[in-house]
Order: sequence, then structure tokens, then C-alpha cells
Amino acid sequence: MTNPLSATCHCGAVHVQVAHAPDFIFECNCSLCESHGVWWGYYAPNEVEVTGETRGYSRADFGSISSESGNRFHGQEMRPQTIREPAVEVHFCPRCGCTTHFALSAAWLEKSGAANDRMGVNMRLFNRAALSGVMLHFPDGRAWDGVGEWGYLREAITLGG
Repeated sequence: MTNPLSATCHCGAVHVQVAHAPDFIFECNCSLCESHGVWWGYYAPNEVEVTGETRGYSRADFGSISSESGNRFHGQEMRPQTIREPAVEVHFCPRCGCTTHFALSAAWLEKSGAANDRMGVNMRLFNRAALSGVMLHFPDGRAWDGVGEWGYLREAITLGG
């Protein structure tokens, strides 16, 4: 990792290190993201190191996603089919409850045919100065039906130091 950034959960039991600042950050307003209060930065799994015990949660209310040709989920092309599995497993510290990251679920990867080349890291754990210059986007996850591109609630902003 050339310019790694490090953070911990609130109690310090879980450490997260990323290879670099993210290209952009999402502050999604879907029920899951909003209730966890996260800012997702996206990385390849080999760019992230998580140490310490975490527990995972996958939402049960996800429903089905029709993945017709040309549809994308978090940047992943999906082959035609219906996926009835949660796409991600959100991880958190079992001691203090801080959300640390998400990983694509094995069931979603198998059914979608996507490569396991993306995960999300909660950038709210990191020092804000380290994120200076990164664009913060506001996707409308509540209105997204799982098909096509995101809509956005408002214009992106550039984070300052």
C-alpha cells in the first residue's frame, strides 16, 4: 500500500486499512445505509485489510432484482436473471457496533456471475482531513428499484480538510 489510510471502530477492536483514499464516496439514503450512517468508499478486496472480529448482517427485506442485460449493481454488470439474495453483507464491530465495511455476498456473486472485485468501506471511520478533495455523492437508494443507474438527490460536493 503506497499511501495507506487507517482507521478503527469506536472501541478500537476492529482496524481497517485501505490502500489509498477512495475515488469517490457515496452517502446513500436507502434504509440500510441511512440507518447505519455510512459513507461508502469502494475498493478492490486486495486494497483493504480488516483486522479484529466483525459480525455480518444481510438485509432480509431486499426482495428480488431483475437483472436484465445491461443492468449494474455498484458498478458490476449483471447477466439476465432474477436475483433473490441480498447483494451485500454489512460488517460491524460486535463490541461497539460501528459499521466497518461490506462485502459482496457469496450467493449474489454466484447468481449474478459478477467478479468479486468490489467492497465498501465506511469512510466515516477515517480522519476527514485524509479525505480532502474526494467527491461525496448522494445517490437516491430509496428510489432505486435495482435496475439501471442511480438517481441522485443533489449535486456532489468536494470534501475539504
